[in-house]
Amino acid sequence: MGGADLIITITDRVRCGEFAAWFQKQRIPLVLTALGQGTATTEILDCLGLEDTEKAVLFCVTARSPRLVRQAARELWLDIPGRGILMAVPVSSIGGAAAKEYLLQQEAENAMGKERTHELIVVIANQGYTDKVMDAARSAGATGGTVVHAKGTGTELAQRFFGVSIAAEKELIFILTRAETRKAIMKAVMAGAGMQTEAQSLVFSLPVSDLAGWRRLDTEA
Repeated sequence: MGGADLIITITDRVRCGEFAAWFQKQRIPLVLTALGQGTATTEILDCLGLEDTEKAVLFCVTARSPRLVRQAARELWLDIPGRGILMAVPVSSIGGAAAKEYLLQQEAENAMGKERTHELIVVIANQGYTDKVMDAARSAGATGGTVVHAKGTGTELAQRFFGVSIAAEKELIFILTRAETRKAIMKAVMAGAGMQTEAQSLVFSLPVSDLAGWRRLDTEA
């Protein structure tokens, strides 16, 4: 077996059912869907005549398969701007033989050795500070992101580490970027919206092993 990937797909909410049905057709047994929000600025939305960009974020674990990513790009028309984006994040382990058999119902392809050109930055920030996080990220080259509302636990323990009171209501912000700009963006977010600011952001990144639907990012100079 060549391993497993967490497939993260971001699309407009109106296409959520279409995308979920496609994954089920590929014999992927479990697809989780969360509601998200795009982070386009008000000026951009007004210029394009658009309302706030409501998103759906789909998560599923499957056997590693670059072929699946290419098939998704083709059959879900991900090369068309605005259709959506799909990324594969390597999974290091799965707990239990039964869970592994359930999740990985197809033979994995070996994608080892492929150069990883993109990274997924994940920011956990206090609710209401998405703009602050994205302003900092854009100052270092980020092109946009997707935010999902969440509720945190363990705030008492976090207070012991950081010496500040931690809010429970959180925003989970996904920022896809080129590997070479990842460090600068993370440093900018930590400086402008880090733990010692009102946003109280925690920042980490994940390697993206495969990608479809990010045409703008792939063609930028």
